[in-house]
Amino acid sequence: MSVHLKQDSVDDRNVLDKTGQGVIGEPIERPEGLLKVTGTAPYAAEFKIPDCLEGVLVTAPILRGKVKSIDRDAVLSMPGVVAVLSDERMTGRAAQGMANAAPFQPAQDVEYWGQPVALVVAESFEEARDAAKHLPIEYETEEGPIDPAAVETSPAQDPTRQGDLAQAMNEAAHSVDVTITTEGHASAAMEPHAAIAQWDGSSLSVHASLQMLKFNRTELADSLGLDESKVRLLSPYVGGGFGSKLGISQEAVAASIAAMELGRPVRVVMSRQQVFQTIMRRTETQQRIRLAADADGKLTGFGHEARISNLPNEDFPEPVIQSSQFLYAGENRLLTLDMARIHRMTAGSVRAPGEAVGVQTVEQAMDMLAEKIGIDPIELRLKNLPDQHPVKGMPYSSRKLAECLQQGAEAFGWEKRPRKPRHTREGEWWIGTGVASAARIHAVVEAKARVSLQPDGTGMVESDMTDIGTGTYSILSQIAGEMLGLEPKDVLVRLGDTDFPPGSGSGGSMGASSTGSAVFLACEDLREQLARKLNVEPASMVLKDGFARWDGGQKALTELLDGDEITATGHFEPGDSTEDNLVSSFGAFFAEVAVNHWTGESRVRRMTGAFGFGRVLNRRTARSQCLGGMTWCIGNALTESLLFDPVDGHLANCDLAEYHVPVHRDVPDLQVLMLEERDGAASPIQAKGVGELGLCGGAGAIANAIYDACGARVFEYPMTPDRVLAALERV
Repeated sequence: MSVHLKQDSVDDRNVLDKTGQGVIGEPIERPEGLLKVTGTAPYAAEFKIPDCLEGVLVTAPILRGKVKSIDRDAVLSMPGVVAVLSDERMTGRAAQGMANAAPFQPAQDVEYWGQPVALVVAESFEEARDAAKHLPIEYETEEGPIDPAAVETSPAQDPTRQGDLAQAMNEAAHSVDVTITTEGHASAAMEPHAAIAQWDGSSLSVHASLQMLKFNRTELADSLGLDESKVRLLSPYVGGGFGSKLGISQEAVAASIAAMELGRPVRVVMSRQQVFQTIMRRTETQQRIRLAADADGKLTGFGHEARISNLPNEDFPEPVIQSSQFLYAGENRLLTLDMARIHRMTAGSVRAPGEAVGVQTVEQAMDMLAEKIGIDPIELRLKNLPDQHPVKGMPYSSRKLAECLQQGAEAFGWEKRPRKPRHTREGEWWIGTGVASAARIHAVVEAKARVSLQPDGTGMVESDMTDIGTGTYSILSQIAGEMLGLEPKDVLVRLGDTDFPPGSGSGGSMGASSTGSAVFLACEDLREQLARKLNVEPASMVLKDGFARWDGGQKALTELLDGDEITATGHFEPGDSTEDNLVSSFGAFFAEVAVNHWTGESRVRRMTGAFGFGRVLNRRTARSQCLGGMTWCIGNALTESLLFDPVDGHLANCDLAEYHVPVHRDVPDLQVLMLEERDGAASPIQAKGVGELGLCGGAGAIANAIYDACGARVFEYPMTPDRVLAALERV
């Protein structure tokens, strides 16, 4: 059976609060956790495929141009080499994912340094790598812009104009006008991009590291000219993605082409350097923030103008101003997003696109405004929370921002802090604290999942939904277990296979709400089937510990099923509930930072995050996601930066040795508060996204703490020691 819900209205039934098993929200361990920590969970490159060839991509060492010739014969005589393939289908740009109308784009021209142009296939990886290094390729080079500040921009989306911001700034009792820049970021997922393709003459199977299988299947089929029914993707375990695996990229396309041409399985794994050089980046940004306030601190004007970049003909614009649409009041508003076209690798979705770099700059400006007015930064924020969407006039479905600011402040000990910069010094170190709000737009997409009750009374969930380390296996077993009266250990969850019903995929913090809702709907149907067997109303039946209980007695599920299996497919589709309401997750960050007076080094000493994101499905995995986001905040604030050579455009720091993500010594004990709520407009299970929320604004709290510590305002992210020292010289 199949049950379909297009959610056009708020679902305030809160069914999961009225069931009997009591496992929703519990911090259960990941069912696949032991497999992962023992190295027995197979990732994309690790499947044992007999007779498998190895492929290594060859990338272009030029910024822009054309491939004139490839001397295949020079390497075909090398030991073990089977083929050298060059095909415009595998030299294209990575697909953005979630857009079936925009698959992997073939390209005959080289458009950025590091773009794949050929694949060398050999019997062993070492032989393929050696031949790839020696493959002679002749290029015809062309000039191309690489500096985003040196080119003209064009609007990336329609601006938001309301009232007269310039007049509001002129008439304001207090105002801030500041320009802040952020460097580009890499996703830097633990598992590199990898694929193993097998072709049986009519159908293609690919083990790959991908986030969004139902879209990826379409992208790969389109790239190869195959019908979707002839393509199967398998991604049961994915070692992180953070947006980099939303779409099909070169390794999967190249492995597929090679397998189809050579008639043998082919494995292609990108090196860490190739991942950095080839897979999408987060754009650098330049952001101008203007705030106008009256004498009491009420915002009368709000401006956020951002400049971003991408390759020519790439449509994705980093939505830097996304949460600025609704976070704070201000009747006079100007929000713009402009695009510079340059020749660096594709700019696409890196974790929390938009808010990850947009909210932190707004929060710096809010701190500056609070200082000018002479009020506490939290008071300024609370004073300017709008009653409804400042532009569209729609209501907030729920908003825990005030509670996050207040309860986070209490947990952090905010009221005990002095109010002037340079108030505390410990030897060489200035000590300060800072605060910032958090916001991340909520998203849901269409999703399906099949749930069955087996004759032995256990449950099974099947969907092509992926688990990229976020805990999907856990929460889907909990949703099904709660609805069917089973312990999560008695629910088998099978994911990452396009032979299963198409789920949402993992991206945009939408997986739990979307695919989780599909599982919920399927279980509602199963409950109705069980109730019919008992001839009772579903609402009068309680499922718990493998039994169905009602006023007339109880019966074990195994007895009720009587040797049969019952199955239902849930089909969730977003509707008007997220169009008629502003649905978002909110939070607040608090940071204590030490700044070295002589070296400019900044160290985060403690950090608190308070978050409201609907129903908590698993406290353990949700907390883990918050911790991960806060760690990214430290990277955004202090260390992470893509550095491109200004002469030839190559990425200079293309590995984890030189692209500085925070390590253990950079990350203190992090405190997480989860302020649970019910948001029936968000999803039938009242849950909203959490994975990206923890990244949206925290770098601003660190920046504000740096200023509170040493009195130096830094307007460039990351706030590296040289930039802090330069700011200190101006104090």
